[in-house]
Amino acid sequence: MGWARRIAVGAAVLAIGAATVWAFWPDPVAVDMAEVRRAPMQVTVGAEGITRVREPFLVTAPITGTAARSPVQAGDAVVRGETVVAVIEPADPGFLDARARAQAEAAVAEAEAALRLSQANVLRAEADLAYAESQYARNRELAARGILSRRMLEDAERQLATQRTALAAARSEVEMHRATLARMQAQLVGPATAAEGPGREGCCLTLRAPQTGTVLSVENPSARLVQAGAPLLTIGDLADLEIEVDLLSADAVRVPERARAFVERWGGEGVLEARVRRIEPAAFTRVSALGIEEQRVRLRLDFVAGPEARPGLGDRFRVFVRVVLWEGDAVMQVPVSALFRLDGGWAVYRIEGDRALRTPVTIGRRTAEAAEVVAGLAEGMRVVAYPGDRVADGARVAPRAPCPHHERAMTALCPPRARAAAVGGGVGRCVRPFPAARSAPVRRSQAPSRGARPGPPPPAAAPASGAAARRNAPRPA
Repeated sequence: MGWARRIAVGAAVLAIGAATVWAFWPDPVAVDMAEVRRAPMQVTVGAEGITRVREPFLVTAPITGTAARSPVQAGDAVVRGETVVAVIEPADPGFLDARARAQAEAAVAEAEAALRLSQANVLRAEADLAYAESQYARNRELAARGILSRRMLEDAERQLATQRTALAAARSEVEMHRATLARMQAQLVGPATAAEGPGREGCCLTLRAPQTGTVLSVENPSARLVQAGAPLLTIGDLADLEIEVDLLSADAVRVPERARAFVERWGGEGVLEARVRRIEPAAFTRVSALGIEEQRVRLRLDFVAGPEARPGLGDRFRVFVRVVLWEGDAVMQVPVSALFRLDGGWAVYRIEGDRALRTPVTIGRRTAEAAEVVAGLAEGMRVVAYPGDRVADGARVAPRAPCPHHERAMTALCPPRARAAAVGGGVGRCVRPFPAARSAPVRRSQAPSRGARPGPPPPAAAPASGAAARRNAPRPA
C-alpha cells in the first residue's frame, strides 16, 4: 500500500512538472517562407519618356509679309506638293507722321514740276525737228539743181539727225519724270489706300506641304505680320515615332547597345517592345523636384512593332520605359525580402528542419523583387521572408497559417510585413490590425453659430452587451 502511494505521488509530480514545462515552453515563431529557385531574371532601369516624330518638318516664312489665316489645323492630313499650308501677302505700309507727309508732298510737287518742264522740252524739240526737216528738204532741191554745195547739204542732214535725237531724249526725260512722280506719290500711300489699291490679286506667296503626313501644331492660326524665318506650322508622320528617355548618367553607362526596352503606361492595352537606337555622348544638367542637380543622358529608342500596335499614340505623349540592363534565363535567386545586412555584407535565415539558421550569402545583380545568389545558398533551400525581431539564429520557426480573411482584403488587413513584424502572433494566428477610431464629421448645420448659447450635451451611448461587446473587445496580445 505504501509503494502504491509513492508511485501515485511520483506520477502526479511528473505530470505537474511536464505540464509546467509544456506551459512555459516557447512557441515556434510564425514566419513567411520562400524558396531559393532558378528562374529567368531581368535587371532593368525605369524612367519616364516622351514620344516624338522622328523627322518633323518645320514650315517657316520665306519672306516678311502678312500671313493669312491658316488654311489647315492641327490634326489635318496633308499631301506633299498638293496641300496649301500657308499664304503670305505683302505687308501693308506704315503710317506717315506730319514731317514725313510734308516731305512726301513736297517731293510730289517737285516731280510734277519736273514732268511739266520735260513736256515743254519735248514741244521745243518737236519744233526744232520740224524746222530741221524743212531746211533739209529745201537744201536737197537746191543741191539737185546745182545751186547749193555738197557740204551745205551734209550740214543740213547732220542738223536733222541731231534734232531727231534731241526729241527722243526729251520724250525719255518725260517718261523718267513721270516715273519719278509715281514714286513720290507712292510715299503718300497708307494702309487703307494700299488695301483699296489695284494689284492685290495674284500677289500672294502660296506655301505647300513639304512632306506627306499630319499637321502636328500651328504656331498661330490667325492672320498676322511675320518676319522672314518665323515658324508657321509643324508637319510630321505619326507612323514614324521614336521615344526619348533621360536617364541618370550612372544608369546610362550600364545600358548595352541595342538594348531591349518595354514601354508601359502608354495609355493602351499591353506592353510595347522597343530597342535603344542611340545613346547621346554628352550629358546635360537637370534640377530635380527636390532641387538636386542631376546629370542626365538622353536615349533614343525605336518601336519594334508597327503603328497598328499603338493606336492613338501621337507626338510628345508621355510613356514609362524599362530598359533591360542584363537578363538571364536560369538564374538562382532569392527574394529581396529575405535579405538583411550582417557585418557589411548580406545574410538570410536558412530553415533547417524547424530551426532558422543565420547564413551569410553573396549576391550579384538585384531587382525590386529578387537578388541573384552567387554563393551561400543552394537551389531548393527555404529561407525566412520578412524576418522580424523575434527571429534569431537557431530559433524555432513554423510556417504561418493562411489569413482567414477575404482574398481581396488580405493585402490591406494582413500584409506580410505587418504579420512578420507583429509581436505575439502564435503559430496559425493572423494578426489583424484594427484602424483607429474616427470621429464623426461635424456638419455645418450642427456647428454652433456665433453668439449662440450652447445646448445640453448629447446623451451617452448605451454600453454594448452580449455578442456586440465580445466583438468590439480588443484581442489579447
